[in-house]
Amino acid sequence: MKLSLPHRGMTIAGLVFLATLTFTQALLQNDRRLHHKQLHHKRSAALASSGSCVQPEPYGIHQSEVSDTAIELSAHPTTKAVSTSIARLFPEDAEVSKNKYPYQGPKITLKVRALEISAPRSSILADNHHKTCSQATHSKLIPEDTLNEVIIEKRQATSDSICPATNGTTYTSAAGVQYQTICSINIPGQDLPFQTVATFEDCVSACDTINSNAGEDNCLAAIFTPNRVNDANDCYLKYAIDNATPVDALLDGAILIVSPSAAQSSISNSATTSGSSTGYGPAPNYASSKFIIIPEVAYSQLHGPTQNYPTNQYIDITLPPDLTLMKSLLTVGVEVDLSIDYPISADTGVLPLNSTTIPLLTDLTDTPHLSRDGGKGGIVDGANLFIFCDTGSYSTTTDNTNGNFLAFVSSSVATDTGMYALYGNPIHLEDGIGEWSDNVGRMRGFSPLTAGEQGYNLAMQGQGQRYAIWPESSIIPLDSQSAILFAPIVYDNVDMTTRVATFTYTGATLLTVTAGGGGGPIAERTVDRIWEDDEVEWGCVGGIRSWGPSGIGGSDGMVYIFGNVRGGLLLAKAPPSGVANRNSYQYWTGNSWSYGMQAPTSNAYFIPGSFMDVDVFYSPRHLTFIIVYMTIYADSTFYYRYLQADQAILPPYAPGGNPSEDYVANILQYSWSEEYTLYKTGTGLSGAYTYAGGVHQGYFAADDIVNGGSKMLLSWTAPTGLDPASETSEYQIITAEIDWV
Repeated sequence: MKLSLPHRGMTIAGLVFLATLTFTQALLQNDRRLHHKQLHHKRSAALASSGSCVQPEPYGIHQSEVSDTAIELSAHPTTKAVSTSIARLFPEDAEVSKNKYPYQGPKITLKVRALEISAPRSSILADNHHKTCSQATHSKLIPEDTLNEVIIEKRQATSDSICPATNGTTYTSAAGVQYQTICSINIPGQDLPFQTVATFEDCVSACDTINSNAGEDNCLAAIFTPNRVNDANDCYLKYAIDNATPVDALLDGAILIVSPSAAQSSISNSATTSGSSTGYGPAPNYASSKFIIIPEVAYSQLHGPTQNYPTNQYIDITLPPDLTLMKSLLTVGVEVDLSIDYPISADTGVLPLNSTTIPLLTDLTDTPHLSRDGGKGGIVDGANLFIFCDTGSYSTTTDNTNGNFLAFVSSSVATDTGMYALYGNPIHLEDGIGEWSDNVGRMRGFSPLTAGEQGYNLAMQGQGQRYAIWPESSIIPLDSQSAILFAPIVYDNVDMTTRVATFTYTGATLLTVTAGGGGGPIAERTVDRIWEDDEVEWGCVGGIRSWGPSGIGGSDGMVYIFGNVRGGLLLAKAPPSGVANRNSYQYWTGNSWSYGMQAPTSNAYFIPGSFMDVDVFYSPRHLTFIIVYMTIYADSTFYYRYLQADQAILPPYAPGGNPSEDYVANILQYSWSEEYTLYKTGTGLSGAYTYAGGVHQGYFAADDIVNGGSKMLLSWTAPTGLDPASETSEYQIITAEIDWV
């Protein structure tokens, strides 16, 4: 399927290579088959390499040269594992060894006895006579009768810090609750709403308040950053304590003591656990009613445009030569074999932060400026992801000076590490170490390309042709640690004389998304091309996870995906273990389920309408399902409907739920309400309509609509009409909070 576009505007994410390396706009006609969603405003742009993105976590144990000074550490008396204290006990008179590695700051050498070093991601593990780098998913116990050397960064406690003096001791909060203190230990993800507080004591009290209000222990840890007092998000509250990791930062922490043995084992156990199948998020709070509660909007608050904060390091890795394609393949037009007959390109995809790549960390020499489109996402293993389509990177941009064009990729990813939207402020997004391909900030991208696609793009750059992968929906949770995306594979062809762009949908790929360990978000191209070009674009507009009796984050239940066709949404389903197998899917015919795939002309809608962007979710607060969407009519408006069930709907894992029932199947049993206006975004700075609207489910943790709370985070893309190299960029990714009755 092809569609030619005139100069202004378009439907789907599509920045294309121009010889002048400038951006131009094109306009898309209203045609569902070009892409089932998004009458997007875009520009044409320069094409460079593409790949994927990871994000760093600093570590408190580093490789360095051995100094002459050695200090002996003893294990905490209550446990054999003292990974909670290795980074905190620093004698003031220790001789400092010179640091020759990318981490800045002085290092000292300590000799440690009976020390268990736990590193669920990547760190330096001590050996008897030397230090070796290892990607550890386990703990390494150093024999008690052997002195071993580890290198630990020296950190100075502030006057407001409890560390290192109280490390490993019992702390009693103002409410009389006991905690075990920890120092410079990070617990990534697994976040409850962040707090802005003045002291460590206030941070722990915030944890107490959550537990008191809930009547149960929902908050298991409080992490306070004393150096951030008077700034936002200085108190991190955790609903689980998996993957505790020593970090290169001053953190004052407290782990809730839930039993006498917990004080001895909480950190050592959490530091070696890869994740919990029941630790997907806070337990939902269900309304007490036999009937559904009508959803209504009570309040909304605009946050404003998100802000980008790139990391300052990249992985300086030597890659094999790019694939050189035969000349017969370097022609204008779609060649499907480039997407299915080649391995993943080494130039694309995620570069994880592990024992191999940590020694290759090198400083960026510039702070790249980014202009990107899209911005949906969700939570994966506690990390809040924003996943973008076309993304251009530029050299440093200021108020007075635009940056120079560097590179262009068809997808990118960033993580919300500050959670500023919890306080009504614009979100801060961090791009990770693995996303950069060189020292000036050219990008690898997020979704991997095959060597065939990448080889074609490199050979054809400057001529106007490329292959792109555009992840355009919210993520679909798969289990406690991963999610999936069905992303269109698009062939982009620009006439360099007329600058008319033609986009051809060539099928869809299946991406499996994880938080990526210490490196950040990772996209694995699980199936290079799961749907063909003449089939319904199943899942490309999203889907919904039907959790089974084991609960949220479990491996049972079903995965439902939507097919956006003219007239409404079709429905397909597969077990979680079968999402990568075409033969595992069943399709709703309008009366029953069948293994025969519905055609793009099918009218077996589970909900009629003209949809551009879609999110469907279950609301424990209302005991029914809600659909939030934008339409193809380009009116810059979010709408919603709710499922008009005749009784309260409960999941099989909820109190009073039926363990044998597939609760999502109810969306086929009842009708949907009339359409209601949810939120009007207004147009972008250019006056053009907004698009790429999505719900970031679970963002507000226990206060989120999907967990029984009242809050919901919306995001959308607003065209500015400005130069992408300018400080404002060509697009703004904007968020707002919605509060429900």
